[in-house]
Amino acid sequence: MEIIIKNLIKTFGEKVAVDIPELTIHSGELLGLVGNNGAGKSTLFRLILDLIKADTGTVRMFGTGIDINVAETEEWKDWTGAFVDESFLIDYLTPDEYFQFIARLTDTTDEQLQDFLAQYQHFMADELTGQKKLIRTLSAGNKQKVGIMAAMLLRPQVLILDEPFNFLDPSSQNAIKHLLKKYNEETGATILVSSHNLQHTVDISGRIVLLEHGKVIQDIDNKEKQAQTILENYFEIDD
Repeated sequence: MEIIIKNLIKTFGEKVAVDIPELTIHSGELLGLVGNNGAGKSTLFRLILDLIKADTGTVRMFGTGIDINVAETEEWKDWTGAFVDESFLIDYLTPDEYFQFIARLTDTTDEQLQDFLAQYQHFMADELTGQKKLIRTLSAGNKQKVGIMAAMLLRPQVLILDEPFNFLDPSSQNAIKHLLKKYNEETGATILVSSHNLQHTVDISGRIVLLEHGKVIQDIDNKEKQAQTILENYFEIDD
């Protein structure tokens, strides 16, 4: 699924949060979005997901027989999975109940759900399913895992994750890196990941977009992992 952004502007008062004349995320790309706090990464994801309305501009998704403006239809939700923050969770449910809720919304059978959870049991480290703990009582890292798994349950063609490495221990960070790369390779899904962790972003992304003050500062081909030096130099100078 291809995502095309044109003339996208979002302001909050006098602050320009996003100002992107044109940006295309190609079908099957695993794209990393980096930038300092306030760069506009989360706002851009919320615009793509139609969680907030743009002042001007469009976000369109293109695929076989598909050409839609995300602000004009909800059709894109059938093939899009996302986790932006804890507000996506229903914290008075247990993880099992939450996964079952998402499964019903997406017409996923109980057998398919159990197969999915079994596939990612290593990532969940036997801490989430089969427990009686409510989501609101979980650690920040385990809440993060629940959100990521729920976003992937549909096996989406578009997957958007905001700071997926946050709150995770080193083993879980490495697991999510492997999980995302493998999912991208196996499904050809278009994946967008934002992160403050430059090393993790470089490791998984074939392309990296650097945002500052809502604008695209650099669009870096990272197929040979050449973005590491570029980003290190940029943030060293910026500091």
